[in-house]
Amino acid sequence: MQTHNLGYPRIGSRRELKKACEKYWSGQISQQELFKQGYAIKADNWRLQQRAGIDWVPSNDFSYYDQVLDHCLMVGAIPDRYHAILVEKKKHELDLYFAMARGYQRDGLDVKAMEMTKWFDTNYHYIVPEFQKNQQFELFSEKVIHEFEEAKVQGILTKPVLLGPVSFLLLGKEKDSEFDRIDLLDNLLPVYLKVLEKLVGYGAEWVQFDEPFLALSLSGKEQAAMRKTYALIKKAFPHLKTMVATYFGGLDAHLGLAAELPVCALHVDLVRAPHQLGSLLDLLRPKMSLSLGLVDGRNVWRNDFQASLDLIRRAVDKLGSDRVWVAPSCSLLHVPCDLELENGLDTEIKGWLAFAKQKIEEVVLLQRIGSHIALDQVDLERIPWLGQTLEQNRRYLTNRSNSTRIHNEAVKASLASVLPSHSQRSSPYAERHKLQAEALALPIFPTTTIGSFPQTKEVRQWRARYKKGELSLADYENLLKAETERCVRWQDELGLDVLVHGEFERNDMVEYFGEQLEGFAFTTNGWVQSYGSRCVKPPIIYGDVSRKHPMTVDWTVFAQSLTRRPMKGMLTGPITILQWSFVRNDQPRKDTCFQIALAIREEVSDLEQAGIRVIQIDEPALREGLPLKASEWPDYLDWAVTAFRLSASVVGDHTQIHTHMCYSEFNDIISHIAAMDADVITIECSRSQMELLDAFAAYEYPNEIGPGVYDIHAPRIPSSEEMIELMEKAIRVVPKERLWVNPDCGLKTRGWEETQRALEEMVKAADGLRAKFALKAEM
Repeated sequence: MQTHNLGYPRIGSRRELKKACEKYWSGQISQQELFKQGYAIKADNWRLQQRAGIDWVPSNDFSYYDQVLDHCLMVGAIPDRYHAILVEKKKHELDLYFAMARGYQRDGLDVKAMEMTKWFDTNYHYIVPEFQKNQQFELFSEKVIHEFEEAKVQGILTKPVLLGPVSFLLLGKEKDSEFDRIDLLDNLLPVYLKVLEKLVGYGAEWVQFDEPFLALSLSGKEQAAMRKTYALIKKAFPHLKTMVATYFGGLDAHLGLAAELPVCALHVDLVRAPHQLGSLLDLLRPKMSLSLGLVDGRNVWRNDFQASLDLIRRAVDKLGSDRVWVAPSCSLLHVPCDLELENGLDTEIKGWLAFAKQKIEEVVLLQRIGSHIALDQVDLERIPWLGQTLEQNRRYLTNRSNSTRIHNEAVKASLASVLPSHSQRSSPYAERHKLQAEALALPIFPTTTIGSFPQTKEVRQWRARYKKGELSLADYENLLKAETERCVRWQDELGLDVLVHGEFERNDMVEYFGEQLEGFAFTTNGWVQSYGSRCVKPPIIYGDVSRKHPMTVDWTVFAQSLTRRPMKGMLTGPITILQWSFVRNDQPRKDTCFQIALAIREEVSDLEQAGIRVIQIDEPALREGLPLKASEWPDYLDWAVTAFRLSASVVGDHTQIHTHMCYSEFNDIISHIAAMDADVITIECSRSQMELLDAFAAYEYPNEIGPGVYDIHAPRIPSSEEMIELMEKAIRVVPKERLWVNPDCGLKTRGWEETQRALEEMVKAADGLRAKFALKAEM
């Protein structure tokens, strides 16, 4: 029985990669210094897994920005607009790579970044490949080969990880006249074969192909593409051992397809879909090994050894131990690095958890115990470590299930008392709109921002000093008030129509709220990559959730006192708090979400009573929470929309409710977004050049929309003319009277200088639009 891992966190246990990349982008370190830091992280990860006892350690799971972008470079899927960076400016491959991810605005070039969206139902964002009709591919980047060599020099024969050719194509977008991107497979496969030829030449024995789309619905053509791909690879490299890895769900309708692929091993997610094991054992091709994804790569809870061993026993009884592998359910990219770094975490709660390093140890322990799979025949006295390990695991699980910290009867009673009327606004949007227009007196094309403003080094230092006890609470709050006042005054002078307070008191849009809610625990170093160098520290929801006290009212009221313009109250919605936390797995997610919704509802009510007339409840995670199987969508969308409405519907008609969503495809769920009944929705549109607005137009979305005209995830500063051009595209599909002008997301990660310049251009664009349409009205 062998062990392997699908991927390890690449940010470094203390976010070393984030810091190095940002220093490189700002010119503080050289390319060689960045590569040195990257190599150190890779080597540490390889050695850690080898020491733990993993038989097949992955390589090419490291990335300086995104693994899908890595594959774009590998196969030469580089949009034409970036070629000048290499040809004319003679920049290095790495600069081209970062330009594709972040845009490029120097040396006389102004090139936009590629689109970015969510990786299946996770909070990780990937760069979306762009495909043209009849596109040709070529081997451009040999990163996968270099990293295999690097590990081999360290004495570690790794299992290189490649995104499967079919999933790579399906993750992209057609950017040309109508064609099916899967038709590019014949052009793409020769490059993959060339990569495999080089890997085999350097001594690779196993190669892992990630094909997560096998857990989704595939057309007949896409299924045929899967068969063709792996038949061709098998024919070209009959002695190479290949594994196809699926995750995030069960194979279901594709069980037969996956089980018949001509590969040496198939990996399946038995955390999300344990039900598929029986059918797989019956269908699996002779001699094919089965990798059991038993340790949860998406959540932080300690593994239930007995439940995992039951699955191992079933597999071994059918296949024999030599055809069974043990692994995490998916790449460990989605969990923090090391629980041992959490010295401040409550001891009892810490005993319930496992991070990436501990999950690797769990995989190895399961394999060791699984080798004694007939547990009822084992004399535990002769193998004391085995009995002790099982007993310790059972004790931790029992402690968690029996802990009085988990259950709050008052919260359960509040949830039981919720009525359908609690999730309904008093009047329909058309009636509310009239009252809000009169109360707020906003111009056509009203301007606003999404919420946060730049968190400077000084602001972060104040927070760190306060947490260390070097600043008193009064001194800390006075510094934050001064920063808030500066931000509000600047917005006022600039001429933004609806202001925000800047959120300088907040460490994160989810963590900040979790810290003020019961049922949440927090880490010090529990960082997880969201995109590029952006890392988040998800809270851990371990028990029933309730609000202890008002969370945002004082800061919002203070900011409103500084201006006569409307000040938005800024909240994170229940679905996003749920999705961007590590959620308890001992009750339905729906119940936890409704508990959060009731807490946010209390905050919304307090904001309105304090005189705040515009309240934004952000829900960027609504789409990412959508189950991968379409058959499961109706149930999720029903409770997710109800949770949002429950949090928002406590206000009167004159109070304007906003929500925000970003980096999602909306076509499939547009009717449910409309059912949320927010007065204004702001969405990301700039990277897609307003393509994402098409869904709202086709549906004839009835409420107001703010299509983002400024991509905040890149340092590039758009001109007012560019923003006007984007808004004119929006006007073609949405009545101008219902359009807002805003960035596509919060500005926390940007610098003040670029933020000020970009927002000045944005206000200038709004003024230009108003003048243009006023002139048309006069004519």
